[in-house]
Amino acid sequence: MSLSASAHPVEDLPFGRQMAYAIGQLGWSTLVNIIGLMLVYFYVPPEDAGIPFLITQVVFLGILNAVSLIAASGRLVDAITDPLIASLSDRSTHPRGRRIPFMLAGAFPAALFCLLMFVPPVGEISVWNIVWVVVVQALFYTFLTAYVTPYFALLPELGHTSNQRLNLSTWISITYALGIIVAAQTPLLADVFQSALGLSSRMTAIQVAIGVLAVLAFLLMLIPILFIDERRYCRSKPTSVPFFQALRETFRNPHFIYYVIADFSYFMGLAIINTGLLFYITVLLGQPEALVGSLLAIMVLSSFVFYPLVNVLARKVGKKILVVVSFLAMSVVFVGVYFLGRFPLPAQTQAYALVLFYAVPLAFLGVLPNAILADIAGHDALKTGEAKEGMYFAARTLMQKVGQTLGIFVFAILLTLGKDPGNDLGIRLSGLVGFLLCFSAGVIFTRYQEARLLAEMRELAEAGQRG
Repeated sequence: MSLSASAHPVEDLPFGRQMAYAIGQLGWSTLVNIIGLMLVYFYVPPEDAGIPFLITQVVFLGILNAVSLIAASGRLVDAITDPLIASLSDRSTHPRGRRIPFMLAGAFPAALFCLLMFVPPVGEISVWNIVWVVVVQALFYTFLTAYVTPYFALLPELGHTSNQRLNLSTWISITYALGIIVAAQTPLLADVFQSALGLSSRMTAIQVAIGVLAVLAFLLMLIPILFIDERRYCRSKPTSVPFFQALRETFRNPHFIYYVIADFSYFMGLAIINTGLLFYITVLLGQPEALVGSLLAIMVLSSFVFYPLVNVLARKVGKKILVVVSFLAMSVVFVGVYFLGRFPLPAQTQAYALVLFYAVPLAFLGVLPNAILADIAGHDALKTGEAKEGMYFAARTLMQKVGQTLGIFVFAILLTLGKDPGNDLGIRLSGLVGFLLCFSAGVIFTRYQEARLLAEMRELAEAGQRG
């Protein structure tokens, strides 16, 4: 048992409830990875994909295309909604708790708008399709934020010690990775539905597949809402810090600054490789779309093998050094992307090698960053007496989404330099851009002072117990 800030006893989260919490991430991870894997491929398809062009393929200012501009527009909404929802959640006095009511409000609309993003109103090139995607994307990310920001803010509240937070971070890393596997089955499910339902349109088959996965994601997002009682398991006290003051204090925290800049660079690089994966497999290696589902399943399952090692090493040598090394290892993987199809190996061997090498740093970077941010938010709460977990995770989520969007934006721009077999320079250059981003993230994160932060947390906790 632990004590909350209000001196009422709160229970440690039992294993079954930890699983319920993690399953929620499986739901929303499925949604965001559907967008990451399919959006650019759906609207800027290779010539042999069997998908009609739905928006103009004209290049603006020499490098910009419609998809890159659409992707960038979504972050204008996030710049407002992420910190706003975080502040409302931190300050909430709802009888069910500060987080769960927001998650309930966001779950169904997020799933619905994920599907609608792939159901344009016109079946050919039209400006109305651009308008549709811009509006629906804004609504999707607004309701996704209503779920995800409070969801992450629960992590330091449900985890009452550094080890508990590390364990929760491990479970949600597993379910996030499983969400990648689920989303990656979209092309395979489209094949199944196209055959079983006798669909003549590849586009319709993809839409049906995404619809099925969106329903599944919504049901999974309901699990933590139904099974976690904040009043029983969280040390939760509404903060009194006004919105703009909380936002300023968050970005002035020196521990958080180095963390979030490195995280931003990493997620920008991650978005490039996730968005590009279908292109790497179909264009650079000449393999079928459905292979992507198998490759991502192998990648994620392989990364799980290293999860016990992540926990052991994090406790022995600390989280910081493992994150820095993982960033640098990820940058090496990106270099390999540039040479795909040119190695003296069979195409499928190159594909499997790519995901297996990628799986190792992915295991570490899937677990440790959430645990580190939970430490930073917990340290701030002990130091200031104000629980602003929502704002910390919102600021991280905002920068993460900006990074992901810029990654899609950059990849879409690179496609203007070549995206088809025999004309693939843009796809290859995405590997070099990813290398620069992940290498920069590793260098930046060396400035994070983990030992100092954890020592101060122990001192503040002991002082609080004596008081």
